[in-house]
Amino acid sequence: MEASDANEARRNFHDQAGYCRELGSPFTAELCDLLGSRLDHSSRFGRRVLNWPGHARADALALRAAGAFNALARSGQVPALQEVYPPKQGDREALWHALARTIVSHDAFLHDYLDSAPQTNEVRRSSALLGGGLTIAREFGLPLSLLEIGASAGLNLGFEHYRYELGTAAYGQAGSGVVICSEWRGSAPELTTPLAVVTRRACDLNPLDAASDRDRQRVLSYIWPDQSARVETTEAAFDFAAGMPWRVEQGDAATWVEARLAEPTEAGLTRVLMHSIMWQYMPEATKERITGAMRKAGEAASLERPLAWLRMEADGRKEGAAVTLTTWPTGTDREIARADFHGRWVAWS
Repeated sequence: MEASDANEARRNFHDQAGYCRELGSPFTAELCDLLGSRLDHSSRFGRRVLNWPGHARADALALRAAGAFNALARSGQVPALQEVYPPKQGDREALWHALARTIVSHDAFLHDYLDSAPQTNEVRRSSALLGGGLTIAREFGLPLSLLEIGASAGLNLGFEHYRYELGTAAYGQAGSGVVICSEWRGSAPELTTPLAVVTRRACDLNPLDAASDRDRQRVLSYIWPDQSARVETTEAAFDFAAGMPWRVEQGDAATWVEARLAEPTEAGLTRVLMHSIMWQYMPEATKERITGAMRKAGEAASLERPLAWLRMEADGRKEGAAVTLTTWPTGTDREIARADFHGRWVAWS
């Protein structure tokens, strides 16, 4: 009989396989299903997965494991994986045979790769952030001062510099190296609204350096290998961010937000806290501190010094993530859109 935590781990792999299919990655879905069904205790990697001490879903265990194999496949040093990884195609048994061989030959690497939580820094989520930024700019008519938490390598921090292909409309410089294709539906924000970002700062518990090839490769390992467009967009965003002056600071999100909001804000700027698909990974106490800090700062906000809280986060509904905006001095809170978790579409309210 397997321990209950092994059953939880296997369930996480099978659940993740379902999410991967919904989000257009049949290859990663197959990989997760195979690991969930066939991984055993014969390797250090297998034992660590099946005896995972934390909460498998909250810790994104299946994605940690998938990233480990993808890192090896991308390295070009494991021919067994290269023979079955996209763009090549193999059947289910060929994939399992390659995975099993790799577990034997690279057990220590796979075991140690599980140490870090995935950081995909999904660039297409910038589509929802752009719409939120335009909404804030239209409401207050002021430049923005951005604060981002859970920023990873900061690839979304410069969202207004990217080129967007939004279905029937477009935004940004035609010559931008980062092109984001995202279908906007519904009552979309006005694209002609002047949008300027004057300052930007960001933090993460494990910040990545956009100029570091090691950090770049780590992020790319978590992007599903049969989604080449996501890989190309992320590569381009790394190239852009590496040349920018901003870098992501290391810090606890609550402590960092409290410190930033305690700093004086300049009149004529809208201070904006933003984050995307990271709230679910934080402890409740951290969430409560951030919420309290925002409410306190909101009490001091004015039309000359407004405050906004823009977030794209899961809320338990299947139709993507909620894009929510709270603005002060009024404290108005509303859902302005729902967005695909990978930014493929944004449905504006």
